[in-house]
Amino acid sequence: MSGREVARASVLGELISASHLMTLEQLPGTVASYADRAGWPQVLIYLADLRQERLCLLAGDRDALPGAADAPTDLAVDGTVAGRAFQLGRISPASASTTGQWWVPLLDGTERLGVLRVGLPGAQVEADDDLDRLAGLVALLVESKRGTSDFYSRLVRRRKMRVAAEMEWRLMPPRTFATDRLLISAVMEPAYEVSGDAFDYALAGDIMHLSVFDAMGHDTAAGLTANLALAAARVQRCQGAGLLQTAEGVGAALTEQFAGRRYATGIMAELNLGTGMLTWTNYGHHPPVVMRGNRTVLHLSCPPAPPLGTGLGVHGALGHDQLEPGDRLVLYTDGITEARNEKGQEFGLEGLTSFLIRHHADGLPVPETLRRLIGHHVAYHDGRLDDDATVMLLEWHGPTPYEPAQLKALTGLPPTITADTIASAWHR
Repeated sequence: MSGREVARASVLGELISASHLMTLEQLPGTVASYADRAGWPQVLIYLADLRQERLCLLAGDRDALPGAADAPTDLAVDGTVAGRAFQLGRISPASASTTGQWWVPLLDGTERLGVLRVGLPGAQVEADDDLDRLAGLVALLVESKRGTSDFYSRLVRRRKMRVAAEMEWRLMPPRTFATDRLLISAVMEPAYEVSGDAFDYALAGDIMHLSVFDAMGHDTAAGLTANLALAAARVQRCQGAGLLQTAEGVGAALTEQFAGRRYATGIMAELNLGTGMLTWTNYGHHPPVVMRGNRTVLHLSCPPAPPLGTGLGVHGALGHDQLEPGDRLVLYTDGITEARNEKGQEFGLEGLTSFLIRHHADGLPVPETLRRLIGHHVAYHDGRLDDDATVMLLEWHGPTPYEPAQLKALTGLPPTITADTIASAWHR
């Protein structure tokens, strides 16, 4: 390591040590102070709002934060250089002029949090690998602080949130997740009014567990139903239950609580990452589809059981489907396919899959494709959705790891990710 790299590593280590008792409000000033010592002047943190439409300046004390006084308080994701860095996961100059300011994506794993604005006058930022490390550390610090901060919630929310939506977002896993052999990304809308939809995933060894629920109704009780279904499924999974036993546990929890007055449709699935075998079960829900080769849409089939919580005593069945490397599995709720525009036209399953296929061909990261899908879907329905709309997309690469360039294209990971990094991170 060079002398500069050693000095920067020391500064980043000191920042970690300083972070243990730090609040989110204190984070911007502390990061800026330590970053300046490492040769990165006037670092500003911008975080994406809930719908990922705006980038909001995180500034506990704006007057005391270097460079913040003249900086915009928020920026649009669409149509700005900062937004472009967020969308594509690429370090970008703040303008065509030689301002010495750069936008750097903030990623917690593969979950997009926002961007950094960093001053590097006269520097060759493309060769500054340490900049990615700074952004990675800041992202981890933001993630560690935001869950206990109302300051964060007030910053990233652009409108009043319903109680059911508050419950939903608190329980959801990150919207994007990746390992060496798969990528998962999900979206849920209307973000501030969602009530009955929920998605979940979790990894146990080589098995990825997936579920999507759609609870009856559009009120707070629907949110309670969806939250109970998701929590009951997690309890069963963590006890080692199989899919049908998990579904029975969910149904029993709903029936016990609501005595058949409330129910939820759902898909629960398991994907073996080593073999690509998908096992799944359907309880009154739209079956998933597989997009293969960016052109073929395969409609999966499994005998459906009644929705969970009806108490009818009808047992579910298992479906088994073999995925091929590169396949994309799509789970969704009826709010994405059955909602109609003012002319009475449904968006439809074909509208969903056609959009995903077109934008996959554009080479966009998967989270960005889904962000644009939701924007397109809301616009198609004249800016208002009468039902929750959820999409969860999983891409299985196959039994061997992605190449670094593939992961970068799919998720927007920084250029410092190498084949050796991937191999060491998932070494078995």
